[in-house]
Amino acid sequence: MTEETRSGPRRLPATTDASREARDERRSRLREQGLEIDALCGSAPELEPEKLAGSIEGFIGYAQMPLGVAGPIHIKGLHASGDFMVPLATTEGTLVASFQHAFNVINRCGGANAACSRQLVGRAPCFEFADLPTAMRVADWLPAQFALMQQAASSTSRFCRLQGQKISVLGNTVYLMLEYSTGDAAGQNMVTLATQAVCQKLLPSMPAQPVSWLLESALSGDKRSSAQAFLGARGRNASAEIIIPARTVSRYWRADPAAMARCWDQAIAGAAQTGAVGLQGNVANGLAALFIACGQDVACVSEATTSITRFEVTATGDLYASVTLPNLIVGTVGGGTFLPTARECLAMLGCTGTGTAAKFAEICAVVALAGELSLIGAMASGAFANAHASGGRKGRGTGDT
Repeated sequence: MTEETRSGPRRLPATTDASREARDERRSRLREQGLEIDALCGSAPELEPEKLAGSIEGFIGYAQMPLGVAGPIHIKGLHASGDFMVPLATTEGTLVASFQHAFNVINRCGGANAACSRQLVGRAPCFEFADLPTAMRVADWLPAQFALMQQAASSTSRFCRLQGQKISVLGNTVYLMLEYSTGDAAGQNMVTLATQAVCQKLLPSMPAQPVSWLLESALSGDKRSSAQAFLGARGRNASAEIIIPARTVSRYWRADPAAMARCWDQAIAGAAQTGAVGLQGNVANGLAALFIACGQDVACVSEATTSITRFEVTATGDLYASVTLPNLIVGTVGGGTFLPTARECLAMLGCTGTGTAAKFAEICAVVALAGELSLIGAMASGAFANAHASGGRKGRGTGDT
């Protein structure tokens, strides 16, 4: 990938311009592109409380979170292709600006490659028996029941399909890892209902009845960082990569590829000492902001941090950077995606409705890559503290501190 200039959507006013005029100009530009942002701007009618049933209890109103837009960012993915404006909801000063900076670098290099390779969501029931021999007998019986389990799972949803099973025995307890595809939904509730149906189908005909059983044994890695993401099914697996010429690294970060790679080597050595699962700088930052904006289950960011970032110097002296997220629980239907602001943010990305979840996962991967570039670039150049001191101070220009 060589450095190149390219034409695309006009850039918005500088992310660091906090004026009313800049805000209004951003809104005007987005509307010129045909995007509806009334809900984001606070001018859309309020959603009727009844429509929030199943999403919130004890409803009284909304927690307001400021939302900014960075972009365009050029993506060359299997599913996401083109220029995208990325909505980010956050209260962390410098976050949107740092992503814009990295987006500019990526665009100058012709865009980032991205790929979403698979999607599976796991649930892991377990069954405790009187003793080990009984548990082994049931474990040996389970593989032949797979077709029956598939039938039970598919009866609960038009989209949920059981794709695989893994069986393990721990003393007198059998663990059953069930792997599902869930269409364009994140699928957490979907696989829970399907697993309930599977267990209810299995229990009456088991060679022995369990002393007790659990619908979810925590083996699936639900909402926690776990090596399970690298070994089996847990969400969508998405990757993004970029090659940045040495002169571009120097221009944008006042560093060189060797300094960036050395900074990353030191960082992962530090992370290894903590026993971290996955090796990444701070993918949670960008993903949390994107998840909030787009109606995703924000707690699933804890899983998405089970990821691998790479910074390497190429044979030609340029910088290769990539991020792999094997554990993205995201969807473009269901969950909080129906909320007015989430719909507008997903529409901004062209990710509304069926057939777009893999596209959204690839955008997530590129956003994570941009965040890693920005972080390591700032660390390698020595600008990390100064950027936060100048850009992250609250109430700049208002007299507040």
